[in-house]
Amino acid sequence: MSLWFGDVVGIDLDAMAGESLIANLGIEMVELRDDALVARMPVDARTVQPAGVLHGGASVALAETLASWAGYLAVDRERFHVVGQEINANHVRPIAKGWVTATATPAAIGRRAHVWEVRIVDDEGRLVCISRCTLAVIEQRSSYSTAGERGRP
Repeated sequence: MSLWFGDVVGIDLDAMAGESLIANLGIEMVELRDDALVARMPVDARTVQPAGVLHGGASVALAETLASWAGYLAVDRERFHVVGQEINANHVRPIAKGWVTATATPAAIGRRAHVWEVRIVDDEGRLVCISRCTLAVIEQRSSYSTAGERGRP
């Protein structure tokens, strides 16, 4: 049984990112599974700190992006929208090059709130960061469209 609400096959999350922080960081979708959502982000000049390793803020941006996308796909988008309420992250291992891959799985899916766990690993599958993101489910049509328009109520 799938987590996702309705037909999500035609939804292009990368296109919806447009010219946002998501696109600027190079975050891209990798896989939509019945039980999880997977994305990746490069570790490069856009995402490292001055010391040359992945910036913790970039990891958090990846985690919140993936949790928000997962929440968006899990609700009736004609009736509801999701917004981030709280996020935390534990940065476990530094990484200086390659890609990080994030997988979002639900910890709790409720009518008014979701909690998503996001595990971020390096190219060797070693844990780089683990995050938990709480989303509020708001009764209003999602402000995103599959046509790539943002901010439309």
